[in-house]
Amino acid sequence: MSSFSLLDLPSLFQYQFFVFALVGGALAAIVSAWIGLFLILRKESMLVDGVAHTAFGGVALGLFIGIDPMLGALAVSTVSVFGITYMRRKGLAQSDSAIAVMMAMGFSLGLIIISMAGGYNTDLLSYLFGSILTIDQGDILVLVSLAVIIISFMVFFYKEMLAVTFDEDGARLQGIPVNALTMAFNLLVALTIALSIQVIGIILVVAMMVLPGLTALQLKRSFKSTLIASTVFGTLAAVLGVMLSTIFDVATSGVIVFTAAGIFLFVAFFQRLG
Repeated sequence: MSSFSLLDLPSLFQYQFFVFALVGGALAAIVSAWIGLFLILRKESMLVDGVAHTAFGGVALGLFIGIDPMLGALAVSTVSVFGITYMRRKGLAQSDSAIAVMMAMGFSLGLIIISMAGGYNTDLLSYLFGSILTIDQGDILVLVSLAVIIISFMVFFYKEMLAVTFDEDGARLQGIPVNALTMAFNLLVALTIALSIQVIGIILVVAMMVLPGLTALQLKRSFKSTLIASTVFGTLAAVLGVMLSTIFDVATSGVIVFTAAGIFLFVAFFQRLG
């Protein structure tokens, strides 16, 4: 059991690891909520799961050759998301089949590298399940940069992204560069997944990119209000998850996801009552 209790919560803020975990979790939740909502509306939620599992191969490759695993995850995630897009556009496979192919290839790459390295190690497991309590100032700066890039892109191309999301053919007729915007958005998806892995883990990253958006959609508000609500729900889940996991000494990533799921069920239940 943890040595902390609810009464000790204010004192936790004196610990740097706790503050970094709160800030890192909130930043990861914000970028995941923004990207995730668009993916839900585009009916591409499973893209996150496929790319996240493909990133496993990149993490294993990075650890094996001695480079930052996040660079390996980003490289493989980028190849994966563009590979999926290419197969869909060329008619080589439907969306779900393309995702399955890339996921199988990425995960298989990870398994091959693991066997060459002599089995799992602690670092690899931390990327599978997340290690938010170990993030440092450098990780925070990376997440801040990611948040600035994603929010800037979404704000600058807000109208265009809405048009592409809700009516791709109509967007083309308006002269909007649909392919270029889609490629840029897909790159942001890969970037978000790769950089969120350290916080929530490969296995659970899809939940944090989908649950806040689904929760916000239950409110049936305007798109801007839904986007804001998604950000609030994701941030709340991350902050509460870090606090509760630290107090009760349980896996942080699991608590964050369960908190997000609890918020979703709570909001959905009361919306049905209304």
